Amino acid sequence: MAQQEEITPLEHRTTTVEQGPFCLARCTCGWRGPARRARSLARTDAENHLTVAQ
Repeated sequence: MAQQEEITPLEHRTTTVEQGPFCLARCTCGWRGPARRARSLARTDAENHLTVAQ
């Protein structure tokens, strides 16, 4: 059986996901950023979310 990493409810981890020509940021808390054409803007959205979430 593969080991899964446990994430506490208060821990935020963001990623960026591509959907067609758009990129958006997502977090383990369920937050999703707006769809962006520039990956750099999606990464900035993720960084801003982490700042606000702390």
